[in-house]
Amino acid sequence: MAGVAAVVLRGEKFLVIRRSQTVRSPGKYCFPGGSIEAGETEAQAVVREFSEELGAPIRPIVRLWSSVTITHVALGWWQVALAEDQPLTANPLEVESIHWLTREEALALPELLPSNRDFYDAWQRGVFTFRSESGG
Repeated sequence: MAGVAAVVLRGEKFLVIRRSQTVRSPGKYCFPGGSIEAGETEAQAVVREFSEELGAPIRPIVRLWSSVTITHVALGWWQVALAEDQPLTANPLEVESIHWLTREEALALPELLPSNRDFYDAWQRGVFTFRSESGG
C-alpha cells in the first residue's frame, strides 16, 4: 500500500489534523493525506486527499522524504503550498479537528502518529529541508 502526506509549514507552525473516529487510526494527530489511487501520481494524490479532507486546493512544491510506516505503508511526504487566506473545512467523515502546531507542540501529543514523529526526527537530523513557496 502507498500513501502521501501533505506538509504545510507557516513560520514555525505545521498544519496538523486529528482524524475522525470513522477512519484508520481514529483520533490520532497527523498531517493531512491518504492512499494513492490506481493511476495517480503522488502529486495528484496529495492534492486530491487534501481537498477531500479539508476542502481546499493546494499546490505541491517538492517531495521532501519517503518512509515506510509501522503498518507497512510506503509514504511520500510532500511540502505543499496553501494560500494564506484559504479557508479550511474539515470533512467530518475524515477529520475531527484542524490545528496549527509547532514541532514541539505536535511531538508533545501522545496521539501523534509514529510516522509523523519519524518525519519530525528526520527533519531535525537534516535529512531534508523545506523550500520557499516560490520553489527556490
